[in-house]
Amino acid sequence: MTKHRNPGRHRILWSILPLAVMTSGSALAQDQGEITLDAIEVEAESDQGLVQDGYVPVSGRIGSKSETPFVEVPQSVSVLTESQLDDRNPASLEDALAYTPGVRTGAYGLDPRFDAFFVRGFSATYNGVFQDGLRRFASPTGLFRSEPYGLEAVEILKGPSSSLYGASTAGGLVNLVTKKPTEHPFREVELQGGSHHRKQANFDLSGPVTEKGNFLYRLTGVIRDSGTEIDGFPDNRAYIAPAFTWKPDDDTTLTILGEYMDSKVGGTAAYYNDQDGVTDIYSGDPDYNDFTQRQYRAGYEFEHSFDDTFTLFSSARYAGLDNNLEYAYVTDPTTDPVSRAAGRNAEELSTFVTDNFLQAKYETGSLFHTSVTGLNYSWVGYEQEQGSGALPGQGQPPKLSFTEKQDQRQFGLYASHRMEYDNWILNLGGRYDWLSAETTTPSGSGRSTVDQEDEEFSWRASLSYRTNLGFVPYVSYTTSFTPNVGTLMGGSPAKPTVADQKEVGVKYEVPGYNALITTSLFDIHQRDGVVFDASSGVNQQVQLDLRSRGFEIEGVATLDNGLDLTASYAYTDVEIEKGARGTEGNTLNGIPKHTFSVYADYTIQEGSLAGLGAGAGLRYSGQSYGNDQNTITNDARFFADASLHYDLGNFDPKLAGARFQVNGYNLLNQEKEVCNAGYCYRDEGRKFIASLRYRF
Repeated sequence: MTKHRNPGRHRILWSILPLAVMTSGSALAQDQGEITLDAIEVEAESDQGLVQDGYVPVSGRIGSKSETPFVEVPQSVSVLTESQLDDRNPASLEDALAYTPGVRTGAYGLDPRFDAFFVRGFSATYNGVFQDGLRRFASPTGLFRSEPYGLEAVEILKGPSSSLYGASTAGGLVNLVTKKPTEHPFREVELQGGSHHRKQANFDLSGPVTEKGNFLYRLTGVIRDSGTEIDGFPDNRAYIAPAFTWKPDDDTTLTILGEYMDSKVGGTAAYYNDQDGVTDIYSGDPDYNDFTQRQYRAGYEFEHSFDDTFTLFSSARYAGLDNNLEYAYVTDPTTDPVSRAAGRNAEELSTFVTDNFLQAKYETGSLFHTSVTGLNYSWVGYEQEQGSGALPGQGQPPKLSFTEKQDQRQFGLYASHRMEYDNWILNLGGRYDWLSAETTTPSGSGRSTVDQEDEEFSWRASLSYRTNLGFVPYVSYTTSFTPNVGTLMGGSPAKPTVADQKEVGVKYEVPGYNALITTSLFDIHQRDGVVFDASSGVNQQVQLDLRSRGFEIEGVATLDNGLDLTASYAYTDVEIEKGARGTEGNTLNGIPKHTFSVYADYTIQEGSLAGLGAGAGLRYSGQSYGNDQNTITNDARFFADASLHYDLGNFDPKLAGARFQVNGYNLLNQEKEVCNAGYCYRDEGRKFIASLRYRF
């Protein structure tokens, strides 16, 4: 079927069976004994907290907690809509973020173990990932894995945002929007196959449980068996995510969300480094190279409107994971065969997060007010064990022993107020956080515990102006406070990270078109930021002060002629203000100053080729440094991606709802060396994924 545009919403057209009853004024028409029916429009998105229209985000709660048109959010926001995810079919969260301005992906080359990325030059891997508005905690190797097929969208809020969301990175946060129940039936099954013997099956079922429509469900699942371009390095998973919504009336909604994932990837993706950089010697050993992880989550979202003024929002999530990492590393590359030793790491992590706030909307004279007052509580605890030894059959294998344990609790109170006068919009907000943490590490023959108590105030202020031409200029100031999970080099707990940002920008809704353009200038100061350093030969966390300045521009559009488009450019300059000796005043490693991307997808709307479409994308990553001493330089590089798809219902009406699609990634097969924190990796090479999807 061809793509269908409908102002205000992105719809999916479904064919329906002939109706048994005809009434006057209906959409039925008879011609020579045949019955012709209008199509029924069914949403693929749930619209719970986020409204999308093709590639264009319309309104949501990110950046305000109250549903707001994105053109009026006084911070730079990028949204990967479900249409973008469908067209590009990303295999990982990193793949999904690759076309987002100001987001650095691929800094560690091919490494499916973790979703590691930077926002405006700051690592967001540990403190910058949220899910459905709640922070998703992580420990040193205990990072929750993201399944792109289980997402409706990905929201990227740029800059410090602690006044609304508590702990988050200086560069911003990435919020994963989980698939939620839809009010209309939605059913999809999909088979995929691709490079490196990839085999994957997906299903997504949703709709009302009862005729009344007050009980809704959604069940999403993935099973994958796949290799990678590294021999003996799998990328397998089984994923199931049930969701259930109860709407007893128009004023109340309760959604229960769950997830379980069992996954296995390789233990190491690294290649041995010598004095000239990365070599062709793989560090791992296929016989001892499993990184298994089981993760789960269960939570709820609740919304109740008392009247036209007051609405209560409440959400909570309990989540946990346990993993076992087995890896090998080169000890002597000159022997034949190459000499390797083995290591093992096991972690268990549990976390609970809840956020509750009251929204009030009212008027006082010529002023329109929207206020949000809330409280947030989070707890995370993890325990890590490590061991080293020989590879199986070559000596004593790694034996686990206690490494560290940490429990962290954070409580925050916040308030935000939005005032509208004529075309002016003023936003003010503040939050106070209390942190309590206990970190236990080995000490002699026993253990030593360090207590940590911190508190911090964060705030934001912004001013916007709605012009009659569609332009909305804004200026904002925001701050952040981020407790850090884990320990630094030497075993001491990391101090909280604080940051502030000044940003000016302009957002533009193009009149008469479904298109949004965002531009912004920013200046961020961060103190006690946590980064990785491998200069000692071991990749460990250290803290330093950074300043990031830059410019971003992004445009997204979905047009009636079948064209979807996203294009962006970012300039990011990150300076080390305080760091290791000899690095002050240098540029932070791994962050290119210049990046740009463009992706377009076109589907033929009419004629004999209707339903046939193709997409193409180009990404550019400029030069960057491979260490903070700025003695290693990463070359600039281009990445090209493409897709070809066809809605088979245009070929044969009996195949209505079926779609064939092929995606190609890194078609230029760029496999250059990329260095980060003093260690060098290699880009992931070319790959293809073919899929056959049926919606019914």
